[in-house]
Amino acid sequence: MERVIFLVDMNAFFISCESTRYPEIIGKPAAVAGDPKNRSGIILTANYEARKYGIKTTMVLRKALKLCPNLIVVPPDHHFYEQKSKEVMNILSSYTPVIEQNSIDEAWLDMTGCEGIFGKPLESATKIMEQIKKELGLWCSIGISENKFLSKMASEMKKPLGITELWNKDINQKMWPLPVQYMYGVGKQTSQKLQNMGIITIGDLAIFDKIHLQKKFGKIGAELFSLANGIDNSPLTPYTESDMKSIGRSVTLPQDITDIEYAKVVLMKLSDEVGMTARKYKKKGHTIQISIKYANFKSMTRQMTIPSTCLVKEIYSTGVKLLQNNWNNEPIRLLGISLSGFYNDNADQISIFKLPEISNDEKSTIDKIDNLENTIHNIRKKYGSSIIKPGVLIKKEDKE
Repeated sequence: MERVIFLVDMNAFFISCESTRYPEIIGKPAAVAGDPKNRSGIILTANYEARKYGIKTTMVLRKALKLCPNLIVVPPDHHFYEQKSKEVMNILSSYTPVIEQNSIDEAWLDMTGCEGIFGKPLESATKIMEQIKKELGLWCSIGISENKFLSKMASEMKKPLGITELWNKDINQKMWPLPVQYMYGVGKQTSQKLQNMGIITIGDLAIFDKIHLQKKFGKIGAELFSLANGIDNSPLTPYTESDMKSIGRSVTLPQDITDIEYAKVVLMKLSDEVGMTARKYKKKGHTIQISIKYANFKSMTRQMTIPSTCLVKEIYSTGVKLLQNNWNNEPIRLLGISLSGFYNDNADQISIFKLPEISNDEKSTIDKIDNLENTIHNIRKKYGSSIIKPGVLIKKEDKE
């Protein structure tokens, strides 16, 4: 039986999500972008009305406003986008249990053998698109093929609200004429190197000498040759919570900092997000790591092993220790913290003899903190993540 693989790609996802709660921006040029006063002032997603003005993802916000002074700018709300993404994935999972989420706004579906239930590929793709549009108010494009690579290429060919079939028999007409830089997996530098070799289109790459490509690019050269010829045998690998190796958060600061008290406040916010995410996925880790990028762009990571936890207080206090012991007082540009070393049945466990003994009083205190953070998690789950904040963050916001 021939494989049938879909790639469902949400169109202008972040700003489309915003239009579901702010319908007044529909039909007007709008974009999701960071605060122009700090370094995150770039376009994250622009709607199609804004794109007519030449506004693109990663463009500096100031430049976008010059191109379109009437641009409606919406600050990002990643928690909201994650929720909408889950709603999309829930719809997709009603069509097939074999889903590989490639990013927050796209996923591959193995629809092999589903014709008897949902009709031919074009019919089932139409049903998926219409259901997402009707129930969630979001648009998507869908690529259909026999493998992941070709379905991804197909999904890019018609946007927004496009459905494209790209079977192996179609590649010489539909894919080979495309510029080589349009090929999924070919970055800017690789594209330039290929063009310097006289490889201008994907078709040029498909008929180029494979041995020469391998000598020039190594293993990736052979892979590019195969993909250009429509060959991709990679399986769909559904993501599960057990695949999660670490939970981390980092932030590029509005300005370089040298004040450790300010750095501690930043660490508290990041630790709060890490701890609550760990609790959400029922993960406890025994390795805390901080990441620092200095103003001169030199980076440093340091980690510490502790008893397995998901408590914000313990993640934060360990992060502060690492910061105090390792910061050389140079200005910091980026700060991050992560939790890893999750327990699983196949992993090597830390010996209980290597961990400090915990008294009954300490255990009681930890239990109380655990119950408190669990209550906070449940309240945030119901009313939103901003309903309860650590006191130190509220004080910082009041000062600002």
